[in-house]
Amino acid sequence: MNKVHIQTLGCARNDVDSEELAGRLAAGGFVLVDDPAEAETVVVNTCGFIEQAKKDSIDTLLAAADFKESGTTKAVVAVGCMAERYGAQLAEVLPEADAVLGFDDYADIADRLRSILAGGGHEAHVPRDRRKLLPIAPTDRQRAAGRIVTPGHAPLPEGLAPATGPRVIRRRLGSGPAAPLKIASGCDRRCAFCAIPAFRGSYLSRPVADIIAEARWLVEQGVKEVLLVSENTSSYGKDLPGVNLETLLPQLSRVDGLEWIRVSYLQPAEIRPGMLEVMLDTGKVVPYFDLSFQHAAPGVLRRMRRFGDPDSFLGLVERIRAVEPRAGIRSNVIAGFPGETESDVETLREFIIDANLDFLGVFGYSDEEGTEGEGLDAHLDQAEVDARRELLADVANMVCESRAAERVGERTVVLVEETGAGGASGRAPHQGPETDGVVELPGADARIGQFIEVELIDVTGIDMVGEAR
Repeated sequence: MNKVHIQTLGCARNDVDSEELAGRLAAGGFVLVDDPAEAETVVVNTCGFIEQAKKDSIDTLLAAADFKESGTTKAVVAVGCMAERYGAQLAEVLPEADAVLGFDDYADIADRLRSILAGGGHEAHVPRDRRKLLPIAPTDRQRAAGRIVTPGHAPLPEGLAPATGPRVIRRRLGSGPAAPLKIASGCDRRCAFCAIPAFRGSYLSRPVADIIAEARWLVEQGVKEVLLVSENTSSYGKDLPGVNLETLLPQLSRVDGLEWIRVSYLQPAEIRPGMLEVMLDTGKVVPYFDLSFQHAAPGVLRRMRRFGDPDSFLGLVERIRAVEPRAGIRSNVIAGFPGETESDVETLREFIIDANLDFLGVFGYSDEEGTEGEGLDAHLDQAEVDARRELLADVANMVCESRAAERVGERTVVLVEETGAGGASGRAPHQGPETDGVVELPGADARIGQFIEVELIDVTGIDMVGEAR
């Protein structure tokens, strides 16, 4: 009996990829276990987004390798973005990992692990720019997509597909009432700070029918809320005729048993009036907007190869709140990008205050290999980057906590995700999973997956306290 444990780092897209790997391994005869100490093989789905994520991935691989001392664990295998991005280079500097597998290995993951366990080894791939694997023209990509392996897209041979549900095999690694649902992979943008397109490839949408089928399958697994994920959700359908986010959402909303649809990873420059209208008017789509601002100073945005300014960004926020004042709006910004001046920092600080966002992550800039930002002049020293990040993070925390306090007295609905002797907790429509806090429900008699009408009566940071009504 080949027992395998999958450990996932990074974003919700990686969560979906891990569940695809889990499904393929289960179909290939492996038994999935929750405890890595019980596994013959530990698979670490790595993140390669920023420097800290890479350090966390290496630490996790080293910790997994320690299990081999017990005699139960025979192999530690790296997969995911960091593995794809560095391939043979990672294998050379990290001999503790018995193999480094790229995305091209996913379709045959069970055979790869069996070979590794049998002592056959695995020659790690030499990384390549995956943007070059698909045609430049988006309209030509779907026909060419079958020639490459894209996590979440590869179809299954006849006989391996499940009797019901999506053609892409997937096995849930958790049992909560919310789950990510990948609608596309890759990105066509060329942001100067980001290396993701080079190892995730060009933008490729999933067909509507596949997304709907997977949503139905998730509902069969007890899911009440899906989080639509991709590298850039606002581009969905650019490579499919007559399809976009505005046509997808109403079809998803007709899936029986699915109660909440949450959209993530929206690019402000790509948001159309019709997209806002559909997101705000489609019943099951929660009023939640994950907007990738990254900065507010026009000069910094241009150096980032992005678009926008405070007025256009504030106008977008105002248009959303004019229709739904209680909408949850989150974003991320980068402090200390090369060439950023003190005036630019002040512009960003004022924008953070004026936008009054519900949630805002502030990251300090760090060079990523192969990006345009790495070669820009006017880099700031690390101490200055850290100081600017800390300044802006303090402002962001103050604003977000104030915004949360404004919600005290609101009546809303909470999806229960945890229960215990002291009550329950869950999330309201304005709160995305993992990053946006929770609503604590002291003394509530509830079950996981239940929707409860509550009044928000208190706040701690960005976490709310609710009382059933």
